[in-house]
Amino acid sequence: MKIAIIGCGNMGLAFARAFLKFDLVKKEDFLLVEKSDDRMEKLSSFQPGVITGSIGPQIGTYDLIILSVKPQDFASVQESLRAVITPKQVVLSIMAGVTIANIQTVLDHKAVIRAMPNTPAMLGMGITAYTASPEVDMTQLRKVENLINATGRSVFLEEEEQLNAVTALSGSGPAYFFYVVKAMIEAGKKMGFEESVAALLVKQTMLGSFHLINTADKSLDELIKAVASKGGTTEAALKQFEAGNLDGALIGGILAARERSEELSKG
Repeated sequence: MKIAIIGCGNMGLAFARAFLKFDLVKKEDFLLVEKSDDRMEKLSSFQPGVITGSIGPQIGTYDLIILSVKPQDFASVQESLRAVITPKQVVLSIMAGVTIANIQTVLDHKAVIRAMPNTPAMLGMGITAYTASPEVDMTQLRKVENLINATGRSVFLEEEEQLNAVTALSGSGPAYFFYVVKAMIEAGKKMGFEESVAALLVKQTMLGSFHLINTADKSLDELIKAVASKGGTTEAALKQFEAGNLDGALIGGILAARERSEELSKG
């Protein structure tokens, strides 16, 4: 399969590295389009394939076009892409908030897949939800699914509207965990630890807790109860969390993120 990526920021580069790592595309069949001089220089040192600063007729010879530009930058590339795209090609968009219908209209192209990855894809540990227009056949969809899985795991959604919730939950999700980790490290510093020591304690606790969630034959409530003995230190912390409505604030924040994603999808 010949692949072209338009926009090689963090996520575009993550996809490029993953495809090459697992030999899913040959370098000579890989085109990367990037207008930033700094990123062009970074790509040149990485040498992932053919690199260019603009969209040209050669784009029409690739099987898959991955759109990974920022949503606000889509307008700057859509006219030149529309001029060279061909009906047999598949477009995979990882632009947040830009609907399949919008892409189909501005590119005058029907076979479109829309996906929402998250930043752990840069380590091959991402989760990506995706959906597709009816014009994408099963063979094409499976090929793209195999590519996405090189960056972690994936889940197919029947309804495109659910991608707004995915954006709020897993797309933005890493920032929520970083926020909690940062607060825990700050608490450690207030209790007299050096930042490096507090960070080690918190990050290793988070890593170990993740593995417990994945391997223990217990529900989350049971795992919490196993740590929080009655009248103990953990219970004191949990009572403070409940008094401050921490769970309500987290849920409310995630719902607010979904609402914002819906607003962006409507333009």
